[in-house]
Amino acid sequence: MRVVVFCHSLVSDWNHGNAHFLRGVASELLARGHDVRVFEPEDAWSVVNLVREHGTAPIEAFRAAYPELSSIRYSRHSLDLDDALEHADLVLVHEWNDPALVAAIGHHKANRVGPGPVLLFHDTHHRSVTNPGEIAAYDLTHYDGVLAFGDPIRDAYTRLGWASRAWTWHEAADVRRFHPGTARPCEGDLVWIGNWGDEERTAELREFLIEPVRRLGLRARVYGVRYPVEAQQALADAGIEYGGWLPNYRVPDVFARFLCTVHVPRAPYVTALPGIPTIRPFEALACGIPLVVALWDTADGLFTPGQDFLFARTGAEMERQIQRVIADSTVRQRLVRQGLTTIRSRHTCARRVEQLLAIVEDVRGHDRCAVAQESVA
Repeated sequence: MRVVVFCHSLVSDWNHGNAHFLRGVASELLARGHDVRVFEPEDAWSVVNLVREHGTAPIEAFRAAYPELSSIRYSRHSLDLDDALEHADLVLVHEWNDPALVAAIGHHKANRVGPGPVLLFHDTHHRSVTNPGEIAAYDLTHYDGVLAFGDPIRDAYTRLGWASRAWTWHEAADVRRFHPGTARPCEGDLVWIGNWGDEERTAELREFLIEPVRRLGLRARVYGVRYPVEAQQALADAGIEYGGWLPNYRVPDVFARFLCTVHVPRAPYVTALPGIPTIRPFEALACGIPLVVALWDTADGLFTPGQDFLFARTGAEMERQIQRVIADSTVRQRLVRQGLTTIRSRHTCARRVEQLLAIVEDVRGHDRCAVAQESVA
């Protein structure tokens, strides 16, 4: 099967977490013998910012880390959809694409002679609920449906009439690369990997990360981008080392050097979209590092608080849970064991690809039924 993907970027994960899951899915599809072509705009802001801050070396390092993956960088003005979509069986279009391109791909399918590819829109953001006008601007008329990374987002598409069909397709861990690392010298008690970004969790990061570390006097390090001067100063005042941008494929090696990590969800995933996990908890559990989670409602039933990870509703509770993990190796071992079991049995990119292929067959079966009904009529 030829799979064509239009995304913001495959090569850069600078403030672009969607690249994590996409890389894992593309690698899994290739390993199963499928032909995968990925298109990304030549002026993708993630790539532009990465190169501006670090030069082109990270892009070369990505190619060395993912030798099976490549992407075609295109200009919006010269993209030839006839060529890009030739022989495509499945087309995935991520929501971080220009609305004009999203519509053009749909119209290309509608104008094709004979059966076209299965065409799916992929939404991995909270905008459908927090800024619905942006999503309403996409013309999905000729799309077969939407892949949404949580039930509330799936339901929004059908309830608001943006799409006739939608499926929940959660993100997951690429266990080919995200797995427990070999023994490393311990470099600290706690590490947190995540971006500051957009003021969506400023108060939460202070309450559930910075202040517990300061009060406990932990050896801690934070990686990520878009930390303003005042945020970096807050880290320094709490005795937290700031490591800057970290290529995502290096995360397992970093996790192997610390005793625990935390997850502090952005505000929309606590209030508007409870239950939807972003990629970070999947990757942390896959790497076998004990995890403490703040605030997050596991309404989707993907994980079991208290077994896969410890849970904290307040900053004081987060402090107690972190202290418990650091002080008790038995607790750490239990969390690692259960977290790995849950990820490997339920939340791998391999499992998500199986779900994707089942959705493709569902669409094809739906189309065959529609054609048969039209012929009878």
